[in-house]
Amino acid sequence: MSESRITVAEFETLVEEAAPFAADYDFRVESIERGRAAVRLPASDRHLRPGGTVSGPAMMALADFTMYAVTLSEVGRVPLAVTTSLNINFLRRPRPGDVVARGRSLKAGRRLVVIEVDVFSEGMDEPVAHVTGTYSVPPGDSETE
Repeated sequence: MSESRITVAEFETLVEEAAPFAADYDFRVESIERGRAAVRLPASDRHLRPGGTVSGPAMMALADFTMYAVTLSEVGRVPLAVTTSLNINFLRRPRPGDVVARGRSLKAGRRLVVIEVDVFSEGMDEPVAHVTGTYSVPPGDSETE
């Protein structure tokens, strides 16, 4: 496997500059490797829905953020890479507390990156959600080309 085209520190700086709304979730990037990323949502009361479970929208945001990290691991610093599709299947009720997403690219082309993400509730072995999605990479936008 080749080296990631963006480091965790570079990704976090880009997000601070280009996507400040992500700070509302307090995502924590645990790792980025070429074609892979792991991101944690330190879930708090503001991420819970009635019944004390992490909300679907919070898990969807986590999955999308993870897909962005996976995409940039493949293409480098491309702030304008965007989600073109996201499909989520909620598999089981997450526990209250941290949720971790582990994403990997299934196919990374020049303009599209297809990604799969499994979302886990901390302490559970089985995923609570399965996500597939596609990111579009604008032509000639990579700052590392």
